[in-house]
Amino acid sequence: MEALLFYIFAALTLICGLLVVANPFTRNPVTSAMFLVCTIISMAGLFVLLHAFFLAAVQVMVYAGAVIVLFLFVIMLLDIPSVEQRSFNLLGVGMGGLGLLAIGGMVIQSILRSGIGQGKTPQLEGATKALGVTLFTEYVLAFEIMGVLLLVGMMGVILLSKKDLK
Repeated sequence: MEALLFYIFAALTLICGLLVVANPFTRNPVTSAMFLVCTIISMAGLFVLLHAFFLAAVQVMVYAGAVIVLFLFVIMLLDIPSVEQRSFNLLGVGMGGLGLLAIGGMVIQSILRSGIGQGKTPQLEGATKALGVTLFTEYVLAFEIMGVLLLVGMMGVILLSKKDLK
């Protein structure tokens, strides 16, 4: 049953994550934000399967609660029409692709260094104190990178939502 739930949550996370970026239903950014909520809740389900209940609760409360509300507030405050099409900036697309390759390289490097394929498994089992010590000692760089990614995401929402001044 656990394996089936893992595949369900993993598929939901990937599908909803794809729909955040490439939404075929509508060009409205509010719809993409709602798919982001679905992605975050699916990831919380994966944390529950890993017995990291604290992380699952924080994931839902902080990200699905506070951060998405902030994104929706910015989107609705700027009141962008849903049919407006923006032209692609070639430099922006190139830099975005370069950033995607860099993040992908960091993820692959982290997986290779983690030793997961060699029989090593994390021994945290949802303990909050052990998680905090591990997070702020061994994984402090990844923790700070996630903070920067949240900041970049918020700036991206603002840039995607702003009206062109002509």
